[in-house]
Amino acid sequence: MHVIRRKATLSVLLMVSMGHLLNDMFQAVIPSIYPMIKETLGLSFMQVGAITLTNQITSSLLQPMVGYFSDRHPRPYALVAGMCFTLTGLLLLSMADSFPLVLFSVAFVGVGSSVLHPESSKIARMASGGAKGMAQSIFQIGGNVGRAIGPVMVALIVVPHGQGSIRWFALMAVLAIWVLARIGSWYKKQLERYGRTKSKFDIENESHLSRRQVIVALLALLVLMFSKDFYTANIQNYLTFYMIDKFGLSVASSQYVLFAFLVSTAVGLLIGGEVGDRYGRKYVIWFSILGSSPFALLLPYCNLTWTIVLAILVGMVMSSAMSAILVYGTELLPGNVGMISGAFFGLSFGLGGIGSALFGWIADLTSIQHVFQLTAYLPLLGMAAYFLPNIKEEQQ
Repeated sequence: MHVIRRKATLSVLLMVSMGHLLNDMFQAVIPSIYPMIKETLGLSFMQVGAITLTNQITSSLLQPMVGYFSDRHPRPYALVAGMCFTLTGLLLLSMADSFPLVLFSVAFVGVGSSVLHPESSKIARMASGGAKGMAQSIFQIGGNVGRAIGPVMVALIVVPHGQGSIRWFALMAVLAIWVLARIGSWYKKQLERYGRTKSKFDIENESHLSRRQVIVALLALLVLMFSKDFYTANIQNYLTFYMIDKFGLSVASSQYVLFAFLVSTAVGLLIGGEVGDRYGRKYVIWFSILGSSPFALLLPYCNLTWTIVLAILVGMVMSSAMSAILVYGTELLPGNVGMISGAFFGLSFGLGGIGSALFGWIADLTSIQHVFQLTAYLPLLGMAAYFLPNIKEEQQ
């Protein structure tokens, strides 16, 4: 692997990925228990929406602020502190017997997530050995796996045993604290050895871009994120409904198709990180979003077999962009890795939530098949990559 050849601290990357896996698994617990707490606490759909909003505000909007602070005032054990918030939130959620206490609980879980993403992203860069794209891919795959297994864990643990069994997830949060403490020890040594903002492997931006070029590039990245996250939100949330509605698949069979899509996104992340490190992140961004448009445009008009094949191809090609976009953004504004990572992760979560709600509303007004026909044009916004300047990198 490229990341090993570049002498990355692979053990640190794997621990960061494990921390990401556990964090996002805990996040996935919250929507998975909605049917249970809605019934037991007698909540309305508006109150359920308020729970999601509270969690999204604390987990998404706080991330850029946490990243900005950590860039200027690094705290080696911030990840441990963040996971302690998550642990507290899970314990409170396991015994929450009122709507306000549920809101308070998910806010704590959200705060923990807002710390983990920018801090872990920065540590992954420090441990990358220069292979920053691959390092980000390894980190992000942990989150993908965590989000995928979260609902399964809820089905196995919480559904049979009730709300109180959420405390078992709190025990897993203790495991996460131990893993993150080991990362914190390594991070502390890096700060002592190489200084506040730069590690041995932290490559500075040598392209000397003008302020206007940086602003234009950031705006182009926002358009690309919008395209990718809106389209992905539609697939992740409504692919099962689409397969059932158009092809008459069973619920179980449609879940297998969704699983295949999620696996393809993990593969795409690894490929995108490796290719970006070797040949340049701008080319990966071009290919991953605009290059997925033919598959996306064909998908709503194909038979069952080709729909599954195209869904897998779209997932693999489009997901390869995330690590490239994130690393490219940090190279635009060197020294602000935490802030950029927090802003991009927060934006990704926020856009995904907005897209899910919007497409659900459109599906109610029209049909789920119409939504897939409409969203098929989103990858064409990948043309915004034209406005990304070339960034030169030092070679190690």
